Amino acid sequence: MIAKFSIFVIFVCLFAGCSDLSSNSDAAAHSSRYAQPKVVGTIESKDVTESSGIAASRCQSNVFWTHNDSGDEAFIYAFDSSGKSLGTWKIPNAENKDWEDIAAFKDKAGKCFIYIGETGNNKLKRDKYGVYRVAEPVVTPPDADSDRKNPLLTASADFIQFTYPDSDHDAETLMVHPVSGYIYVVTKLVSGPAGVYRLKPTFGDTNPQKAERVADLSVPAVPNGFLTGGDISPDGRRV
Repeated sequence: MIAKFSIFVIFVCLFAGCSDLSSNSDAAAHSSRYAQPKVVGTIESKDVTESSGIAASRCQSNVFWTHNDSGDEAFIYAFDSSGKSLGTWKIPNAENKDWEDIAAFKDKAGKCFIYIGETGNNKLKRDKYGVYRVAEPVVTPPDADSDRKNPLLTASADFIQFTYPDSDHDAETLMVHPVSGYIYVVTKLVSGPAGVYRLKPTFGDTNPQKAERVADLSVPAVPNGFLTGGDISPDGRRV
């Protein structure tokens, strides 16, 4: 399957009291800064059969990362803005039970990471979830020859296991704040607004972390909580 992808921006306020979007008129003013979405490329890799999230590298120009939904192994795929494949990497100590979204993060020391949300729960039969963090591979031209049969290897991943404080959820949105490093998981709901849950980046802790519910999030669509992906802008002010 060949996947087309668009570049687009939707901005919303995650937190009560956010001054950026304090009124409808403010929202209209901000929305005028953005163009309409447009298709900029087609993912060429035949190994990417169900791209379930896209993240732009914070350290490498014109490098994007994606992964397949459940059913694939622990692979991440690099491509450029036209969709041309830049290589395939396998995370040696990870498992793709139901990966749903991917995010990029650059720490204060300038090191870049890829985060992957093990958060899918369509049938609401799981009660523990997780987030992988792996050092972002440096992409070089010869890497484009790698694929699922002959992948490159990433460094070993760190992992956070977490639970929700209220009930089990299905979530397809994973975001990392570029300044604080906090991780945000947004649920996917048909019955109402999505829930926004925050995780501390305590990778390596063997005890499951209980996520903190910090907001409800509605978008102008029907249903209003059916969210399937997201990212935070590099300045940390918009989603």
